[in-house]
Amino acid sequence: MNMPELPEVEITRRGIAAHVLDHVVDAVRIRNPQLRWPVPDRLGIVLRGQRIRTVDRRAKYLLLGTDVGTLIVHLGMSGSLRVVDVETCPHKHDHFEIVFAGGRCLRLRDPRRFGSVLWTARPPEHHVLLRSLGPEPLSPALNGAFLYERARGRRCSIKSFIMNSHIVSGVGNIYANEALFESRIHPQRAAGRISLQRYATLAEGIQSTLRRAIRAGGTTLRDFIRADGDTGYFQQQLSVYQRQGNPCLRCGTAIRQRTVGQRSTYFCPACQR
Repeated sequence: MNMPELPEVEITRRGIAAHVLDHVVDAVRIRNPQLRWPVPDRLGIVLRGQRIRTVDRRAKYLLLGTDVGTLIVHLGMSGSLRVVDVETCPHKHDHFEIVFAGGRCLRLRDPRRFGSVLWTARPPEHHVLLRSLGPEPLSPALNGAFLYERARGRRCSIKSFIMNSHIVSGVGNIYANEALFESRIHPQRAAGRISLQRYATLAEGIQSTLRRAIRAGGTTLRDFIRADGDTGYFQQQLSVYQRQGNPCLRCGTAIRQRTVGQRSTYFCPACQR
């Protein structure tokens, strides 16, 4: 089962920002605190009366900043956020919501309860979940030289390498497959045996793949729905992911599927070396 990846989280961030930014919290409702980690029961006290100053993203974490701290939200395997009228009847899996002055609320739905809602009064970059993350894949810090240096001496596959959040934050399975195809790199090639030039191509491939997905609205997954209720459309542009047996869009060779690092991996055996 695939979880919402970085483009889906970024689409969610953009979708909710216009509805919550600069709005004042009237109340917090915790219907089920048992998510991946228990939702702090003090959130109703610390957030009430606070204005949402920032709506940011770090890797796959959403960060809602206030004057007294930051709410850290992860969508897990199946979570989604929606902005609805406060009178809207909650569904079975609507576990948490922030009610804003004016009658709207930000509601988290998470059927599998692998998501998380956490709080930090310190700068969010110091939080245990964020402090060891690698650079954002869409930032200038991700470039060929950076990847090349971090890969020296590593025997792991290049796919596992770029999915390591301590190396690059937020490159999930779908987009790792697609970026490696775009860069013509075989997903099982050892990370330490790739040239600087090919790493420069890969850095560009990661960034262009993620940007195209964001522009297209994210990839539609079985449990993911955008904040505005629509699904994304990037799945129509996927080159290799879940296309095993179909012809490569570049050369016509049948796309293959293997398991790499316990994740389903798709590639063209002719184009990717």
